[in-house]
Amino acid sequence: MKKVIITAAITGSIHTPTMSPYLPITPQQIADEAIRVYEVGGAVAHIHVRNPETGQPSSDMELFHEVVTRVKSKCNMVLCLTTGGGLGMTTEERVKVVSTFKPELASFNFGSINFALFPVVETIKQFKFPWEKPYLQSSEDFIFPNTFKTLREFSQIFAASETQPELEIYDTAMINNIAFMLQRGHLKKPVYLQFVMGILGGIPPSPSNLLFLYNTARETIGDFVWSVCAAGRQQLPMCTMALTMGGNVRVGMEDSLYAGRGILAKSNTDQVEKIVRIARELSLEPATPDEARQILELKGLDRVGW
Repeated sequence: MKKVIITAAITGSIHTPTMSPYLPITPQQIADEAIRVYEVGGAVAHIHVRNPETGQPSSDMELFHEVVTRVKSKCNMVLCLTTGGGLGMTTEERVKVVSTFKPELASFNFGSINFALFPVVETIKQFKFPWEKPYLQSSEDFIFPNTFKTLREFSQIFAASETQPELEIYDTAMINNIAFMLQRGHLKKPVYLQFVMGILGGIPPSPSNLLFLYNTARETIGDFVWSVCAAGRQQLPMCTMALTMGGNVRVGMEDSLYAGRGILAKSNTDQVEKIVRIARELSLEPATPDEARQILELKGLDRVGW
């Protein structure tokens, strides 16, 4: 059976504690969620960290260290560390995780966008923590910056750390950015693309848009390995379409807090178990972490920095 890489984005930096009592916050909660994902068929966990007292997104290397060492002590899954960080973090804060831990895989956002979360404020009457409302409101006037200068600098840090970049594509222009950086030698094939759909400021999640992204990337870049994630209720429909197209998938509570219409996910495993069932109905089998390493040509867990 064809193997498919299933990634779970455990906590992210988009949702806030008020939105779900089940959102993983502490390093132990984040690590334990990743381990449970591994146990039900996930090969990769995408890792952000948060202040364990307030749940606010953080770039604290000690928090990352606690998560990655706990996961490594329990299983051999691939950890994809974020360089997206949270709203307002500097580029230096965001990329430090790569030079510090030298992970097998890390996210690499490949262009600047208006990354907007502010409309959700209208749906929440009272917030649990005082940071949440201004954090979300600030995104009305926020540009998520990924300039050609920082793309070049990030590429150098990834190469020095032998970390495979997971290239996050929020809109079509970012495919052109990848082609340019390949031409200049700042990126090397094989490349791993993640089509990120449904963020306000990025491409909407629809079948026609996913086909458009895929076909544009084929025409512009050539061969690549790819995955899809989608925000909110389009998470499973877009991931299912990706499976039928030969792609890999990302689910998890970074992208959606729900396990079905009106049903809050109590764990990332709620979503992983669903996409595993869908994959098997399509005669696809979840890749193990070591199979994912082969597909993505990763350096191996014995060569990370923790």
